[in-house]
Amino acid sequence: MHDSCLLFMVGANPVEEQRARWERKRSRTAKELLETEHKYLEQLDLVVTFFVTILKAKGTLKPALLETIFGPLESIYSASHVLSLHLERGNLGSGLENFYQNLELYGHYAENLEQANKTLREQLRKNKSFRRFKKLQEARPQFQGRKLEDLLPLPLQRLNQYIKCNKYSFVITSEYTAIISEAVKSVSEVSQWVQDIIHKRENSLQLLRVQKLLKGQKTQVFTPGRWYIREGWLLVVPSKGGELKRRMFFLFSDIFIETKPCHPLHLLNSNKLACQAVYPLHQCVVDKVFGHTQSQGGLLSLSFPHKTLLLMSSDQQDINDWYQSLTAAVR
Repeated sequence: MHDSCLLFMVGANPVEEQRARWERKRSRTAKELLETEHKYLEQLDLVVTFFVTILKAKGTLKPALLETIFGPLESIYSASHVLSLHLERGNLGSGLENFYQNLELYGHYAENLEQANKTLREQLRKNKSFRRFKKLQEARPQFQGRKLEDLLPLPLQRLNQYIKCNKYSFVITSEYTAIISEAVKSVSEVSQWVQDIIHKRENSLQLLRVQKLLKGQKTQVFTPGRWYIREGWLLVVPSKGGELKRRMFFLFSDIFIETKPCHPLHLLNSNKLACQAVYPLHQCVVDKVFGHTQSQGGLLSLSFPHKTLLLMSSDQQDINDWYQSLTAAVR
């Protein structure tokens, strides 16, 4: 009773206190957003000023090549510049509202980045004047030893920072609620779009890597819609007894490939793997024969319409991981 009377006497208002806390949090986060945005703009400005603008004026690269390498970087720079101006004036709501309307630029930039890097490497190899120009620009003190290749991924790195640092939900005032909610949604959608692009690119690189590991071109690994899952060594237990065979297996979303090393003295394929079998997963049944307890290793049974494959590992965790991956892939 005494405490409640004291609060009443000093005029404490829980609603006002909560609003004050929100306002302090809003101010801190807006300040942090502005500071990191300034740093981001400084780095983008290096590319826009010392590369894009000068290359356009000099004509060192054809417009189509310039567009391929830098994509919508200038538009991204402009959008962030406008955001920083709004933040400097304390117009957080209108700044974010304008900014989230430009977030699609980040998705398009991510889609283009792989081709941008490829074109950049080609031009550095073929175009002597561009190679010399790039070296001279990177030697400027403003770059502090950074290369153009280090700066091109900046927009995607910044997108992740927007999500981690801002979340935009820090402003719970009625003035900004709808705008902030829309900003959160936009950032999340674009971020997912970019993550999907990165995931697909990484998957393509894995498929190409495995394809290059295999001897010959008979087994086509790189197929649209196929996803790489995992790989590793396992022991094959012969169905009619005999010696265990150590094989390298590759698990994909639709197939399971069994391979063995080529002869080490082979002139062309000493570092490659020979495909022994390709098992389709759509009619596969996976069972754990043993390895349910904390025993040493385990045995898996993979049943196909015309064959049963027994796979063993002396590593308990390894066999459990394989069982989970195979079961998930079959499902």
